[in-house]
Amino acid sequence: MVNYRYLGNSGLKVSEITYGNWVTHGSQVDDSAAIATVHAALDAGITTFDTADVYANTAAEEVLGKALSGQRRESLEIFTKVYFPTGPQGPNDTGLSRKHIFESINGSLKRLGTDYVDLYQAHRFDYETPLEETFQAFADVVRQGKALYIGVSEWTAEQLREGHALAKSYGVQLISNQPQYSALWRVIEGKVVPASEELGISQIVWSPMAQGVLSGKYLPGQPVPEGSRATDDKSGARFIQGFLRDDVLEAVQRLKPVAEQAGLSMPQLAIAWVLQNKNVASALVGASRPEQLAETVKASGVVLDADTLAAIDTALGDVVFSDPEDTYTVSPKTRIV
Repeated sequence: MVNYRYLGNSGLKVSEITYGNWVTHGSQVDDSAAIATVHAALDAGITTFDTADVYANTAAEEVLGKALSGQRRESLEIFTKVYFPTGPQGPNDTGLSRKHIFESINGSLKRLGTDYVDLYQAHRFDYETPLEETFQAFADVVRQGKALYIGVSEWTAEQLREGHALAKSYGVQLISNQPQYSALWRVIEGKVVPASEELGISQIVWSPMAQGVLSGKYLPGQPVPEGSRATDDKSGARFIQGFLRDDVLEAVQRLKPVAEQAGLSMPQLAIAWVLQNKNVASALVGASRPEQLAETVKASGVVLDADTLAAIDTALGDVVFSDPEDTYTVSPKTRIV
């Protein structure tokens, strides 16, 4: 079964493995398969579920709501996000304005079939809205009982500091950040993680398997497998392109004996690696088939010894992305419409 960790400086516990439905529900797989996979996650001990209103243009939230219908609400941790455009994508259908936040939380709750979410997250930083407006709106969402805690996604260290101070001034808790993080993509380690540790903010990391590259199924010098994420624009193909260089794929193949020595599969090794970071509360995983989760959850509770961690670093060598400056390039400078 899955272990639990506290989320930030709060009393909220989340499962070390969070089920996320970014590229699956409402687009990649049909609803019956999606619902079966959510039920498999529950059977495996996963109680934390992450989605966003923008996923499949709100359809992913609807599918997750159907899948969790009938479950004891108090036994679940349900997260969603706001920022990206939804609906007809009018001028106010995006960003972190008070208008968009309130319209978005009301829509998300209806689609999810719940009175509240445990964590409401700013999906990106909004350079076009005063931060005071955003956090006043978030504070009001919390006071109305529509969300219990506030989080963000892909914010820089400086943005986290400013947001945390504002949240505190409004009497609410900013307890999490949701960045990309894996053994190949370590850009948060330089600035974001130290700032988060100081502020009492945890990471809920997405793409712990580097878009599937750390599974080892992408081979250097070979075409990408048919039906893989790299061939499907709806499944985030553009996110994987930077990892599909031959030098990266060759380095990943050198991880196979490391995983074997540790008694783990390649996906388990990748997920266990991110969970060695004490600032990581949970690793986000997705699945298109129920059986994929049976092995994934075995990464929870795994302790990688110093020799294994060193072997991973040696195998990956200089293909690791670790420049902290990359954290400043994620949030768009203008709203996406």
